[in-house]
Amino acid sequence: MSALRFPMADQPDDFTREKGRLLFAGPVDFVKGVVAMPGLPPADRLEVCFAGRSNVGKSSLINALTGRKTLARASNTPGRTQEINYFALGDHRYMVDLPGYGYAEAPLAVVEKWQALLRSYLQGRQTLRRAFVLVDTRHGIKAVDQEILSLLDKSAVTFQVVMTKADKVNTATRDANIAQVQEALTKHPAAYPEIVITSSEKGEGIETLRAIIATLE
Repeated sequence: MSALRFPMADQPDDFTREKGRLLFAGPVDFVKGVVAMPGLPPADRLEVCFAGRSNVGKSSLINALTGRKTLARASNTPGRTQEINYFALGDHRYMVDLPGYGYAEAPLAVVEKWQALLRSYLQGRQTLRRAFVLVDTRHGIKAVDQEILSLLDKSAVTFQVVMTKADKVNTATRDANIAQVQEALTKHPAAYPEIVITSSEKGEGIETLRAIIATLE
């Protein structure tokens, strides 16, 4: 067992791996895109959300999790997603794709509007069990990420860091940026004490993340 306070998440055992596989092999349907809090679906089931700065690979990760190449729209244009997008995982879970934060090629008023929506959602959704905060393995945690982590602390929302694009860096850079993330997380009381390393292209960490989502209660 690692002595680190934020070790890598263990590989799932056979039971939880299969539970995760079955959850994401079942129906996964787009429900709606929400631009204001009154438009949220009824809070009648557990939900998890994915947050990350623009172009961190959120859409690609959601597509990899679900095995559906176009479920979430990937874009090379930062800030393209300006809604809270809801997906139903079967009948008992929602998966929520939050607007990218940070740099966006959009008018300032638009940026402010959807970031206000993001804050309202995180502070007011009772059925939210965990926020997965995506961090690019090539860069580690940046100042703009610290803003969302602090918001999650204030909102008392448990969050877990998922590092993306792990296949895009060499071993030395990967290890250095993992260490930087581990150190940064010690300052955040809402941080779940495990990190998931992923590559949407190579499939690394996908089974682990599926199993985590499937076993939340």
